[in-house]
Amino acid sequence: MAKIWVGVDAGKTHHHCVAIDENGKRLLSRRVANDEPILLDLLGDVLALGEEVVWAVDLADGAAGLLIALLVNHGQYLLYIPGRVVNRAADGYRGDGKTDAKDAAIIADQARVRRDLHPLRPGDELTIELGLLTAYRMDLAADRTRTVNRLRALLTGIFPSLERELELTNVGPLVLLTGYQTPAAIRRVGARRLETWLRNRKVRNAAQLAAGAVAAAERQHTAVPGEKVTARLVHTLAREVMALNERIAETDKLVEGRFREHEHAAVIASVPGIGPLLGAEFLAATGGDMAAFATPDRLAAFAGVAPAPRDSGKVSGNLHRPQRYNRRLQRVFYTSALISIRCCEESRRFYDRKRAEGKRHTQAVLALARRRVNVLWALLRDGRCYQPTPPVTLAA
Repeated sequence: MAKIWVGVDAGKTHHHCVAIDENGKRLLSRRVANDEPILLDLLGDVLALGEEVVWAVDLADGAAGLLIALLVNHGQYLLYIPGRVVNRAADGYRGDGKTDAKDAAIIADQARVRRDLHPLRPGDELTIELGLLTAYRMDLAADRTRTVNRLRALLTGIFPSLERELELTNVGPLVLLTGYQTPAAIRRVGARRLETWLRNRKVRNAAQLAAGAVAAAERQHTAVPGEKVTARLVHTLAREVMALNERIAETDKLVEGRFREHEHAAVIASVPGIGPLLGAEFLAATGGDMAAFATPDRLAAFAGVAPAPRDSGKVSGNLHRPQRYNRRLQRVFYTSALISIRCCEESRRFYDRKRAEGKRHTQAVLALARRRVNVLWALLRDGRCYQPTPPVTLAA
């Protein structure tokens, strides 16, 4: 028996599996339920077809999580092919139709002929937990942004001067809106009573906030149609934003606690601009193991901060952002570079030098992010924390 390649088009309830030999001939095509006993039967049937088996999947988590765990536990070699790559490759295969069986066959054939696919290395328990927690926090932050935007729109409809006065990402204005939403209500309570009401709820700068709200109410004496219902909705949305703030704060504590338990946490956090949240996202994306990235160039390409050439004919030196990269990892390096410009003198000097060379702001930040990839890669390789002045290595 020779080597075979197995492609799996993963789905929520069912997967389709196709096995091919070295000539591309189909040896097996089967639709299986996403259930452990059935997946184990499939694994046994596939292993009976060849001595060496290479598996390939188009999902790295989610619906394919159980299948990936079973394959890893049984020591199977597993490749990951992004769905976008499969869709583009489908144009080179016969037929215009799209089925799960065809997609699985394309995945298997791409695994057979391509040499640029990366093995799927499931992370350890800690990095998986960090990935789940950081993804959950991003969802909460997105929910908060949407809720704040809806709150602003409703408040602008009935009380635009107050909406301009309040910063709705702060706690104090949100507390104010849980009690008072209309100009008439704020005028009735008055500045002194409103200040007392805010102080009793432990709002900072209560006097300034109360004075600003009353001044806004004095500028509007017209009641807008639908004001009562809108006021109730403003009250509800303000409470929702406060609840989301509390959930995000709780999640931040969980993320920081789990991040500090990682063996490379001190090294990663020593780099200016990288705190527990960005450090946790870095670990979730890479596992913190630089063995998967033989050089810093590979890490930079994976993070999308290394430009890719797009030359043709007489056109040369045409560099563009790569199409295939990890968006969350790019966010880590770009955001940390922005932060480091404000808190790190070395980063600020590098940024100013790039700006003096004629680069735009975004280009200069990306150049700094690329430089920081080299620094972090070297620190993790050597197992040492960041120092503004690198240690001197004495000759033997």
